[in-house]
Amino acid sequence: MDVTRGGPADVPAIMQMLDDAQDWLASQGRTGQWGTDHWSGAPAAVDRFTRLATTGTVWLAVIDDEPAGVIISSTTPPDYVPPADEPEHYVTLLVTARAFAGNGVGAALLAHARAEARAAGVGLLRVDCYDSEDHRLVAYYEQQGFTSVSAFTARDGTWPGRVLAVRV
Repeated sequence: MDVTRGGPADVPAIMQMLDDAQDWLASQGRTGQWGTDHWSGAPAAVDRFTRLATTGTVWLAVIDDEPAGVIISSTTPPDYVPPADEPEHYVTLLVTARAFAGNGVGAALLAHARAEARAAGVGLLRVDCYDSEDHRLVAYYEQQGFTSVSAFTARDGTWPGRVLAVRV
């Protein structure tokens, strides 16, 4: 697996990964996180991810010349999360292509994000995620070394989330 710098030109691949992940979640009966309508079919969502890919730092995991996952980070959190009281890198998107699920793609991208933060002299990496009743996604980030910082709700109180952090 190689981790390479990406950018706005990778938005179509990012949208495909998101749509595939959304289909997989729906097939598991887990529609609370992203619903059932593909992100790629919503112009506002495409604009949002294009903006993230333009203003943030994009890294792609590549396996056999195929995009296997993406992580986008920023030096500021999204507006629904209070900023930290120190410099930080914030993961605004992490998704693995379904064809490469179970191959450690997400863990490799998070390790890369930690290394990038360290190289920039930043000691804090944060992320937020959907916090379902079974807490599976929160548990994933905890397995990657993150610690729960706070809970929040978004989308008019309908989307339970959790902010997690790790020292780098």
